[in-house]
Amino acid sequence: MNLLMISGDRQIVIGEKGPFYSMQAEFSRYFDRIDVICPQPSGPIKVEKIHGNVHFHPADVPSSGMKGFVKRKGAQLLREHGHGLLVSHDYGRFANGRGAAWLAKKFNLPHVSELHHIPGEPVAESMGERLERFLAKRFVAWARSRVTAFRVVNPGHMPRLLQSWGVPREKIAVLPSQYLDLTIYTPECAPATRSYDLIFVGRMVDNKGLGRIVSALEMCAARGNVWRTLFVGKGPLREAMRERAGRSGLATEWIEWVDSPSDLADLYRASRAVVCASTCEGGPRFTVEAMACGAPCISTPVGIMEDLLADGSAGRLCGFDVSSLAQALDAVLGDEPTRKTMGDAAIELVSVYEYSQAIEIYANGLRRLAGQEERKI
Repeated sequence: MNLLMISGDRQIVIGEKGPFYSMQAEFSRYFDRIDVICPQPSGPIKVEKIHGNVHFHPADVPSSGMKGFVKRKGAQLLREHGHGLLVSHDYGRFANGRGAAWLAKKFNLPHVSELHHIPGEPVAESMGERLERFLAKRFVAWARSRVTAFRVVNPGHMPRLLQSWGVPREKIAVLPSQYLDLTIYTPECAPATRSYDLIFVGRMVDNKGLGRIVSALEMCAARGNVWRTLFVGKGPLREAMRERAGRSGLATEWIEWVDSPSDLADLYRASRAVVCASTCEGGPRFTVEAMACGAPCISTPVGIMEDLLADGSAGRLCGFDVSSLAQALDAVLGDEPTRKTMGDAAIELVSVYEYSQAIEIYANGLRRLAGQEERKI
């Protein structure tokens, strides 16, 4: 079966090997050919094909023209390669999903809409996120009679939300997006003394809660607990947060980009714990990667973290306020035997997301939704 994906990922075509690249190495084995329509890249196109059978088709128009490009390019690819399933990664103004729905109707194909997370859920950080949540609710209402299924990546919040928006339970497919290469994300070779108390990895934007992390670190420092923190990522808030941390005298280090998953795993192993203060997430991926390396997690109840940290064995859930986050940081980092026990529990807990097993669940889940037999690798 050939698969047509309309994606939001533009890293690969400019030569950056992020999570989507790594996922496709195994995922592509379950399909004869995969075509990926993606947004217009921010730099020159360097990559058009990976792993032998995954072909990329970056848009030649800005985001305002994406729906038209999806319809035009998608129709061309469907005529040429006869795909058996359309999968759209849907977000923002939902150009991908609306274009894909048009293609699905025209070519009589099953269509899976992937909703990794909804901005503003469970908490809206800004008026912009409230608008995005409103647009998402409108899209779901429009699409629920048109799609074969909505794919969500966590079993808790998202299914409940979509059902409250009128989506029948049978149209919600829970297919996690955590794919861990446990030969890379492993506690083996962890240094005897870890360089950092805490690590954050991600795009530095409003919903990631960077301001709350810095405020919580300030609150901890005022109590005498100066936690050494590594921030990894790019984004519009990076410089303001870095300067604020410097003015407060916090022990922080800032890295924009890590070249490979192995390098990132080294940073996780060098950290005593991982922190997530997001207000909305599908995963997040970085917390699970760090947990596999032996770092317990302190997180708000977003995405899959609500389920993973519910019993407190592998870390701590905190609220969306600074005080709750600071208390959780001190509780985990201030007691080394407990921190280590949590780290050991975290390793065991996330082992279910082993790369090949998790990819098989995702790929064969899509094949079933397309009415195809599962493929055994």
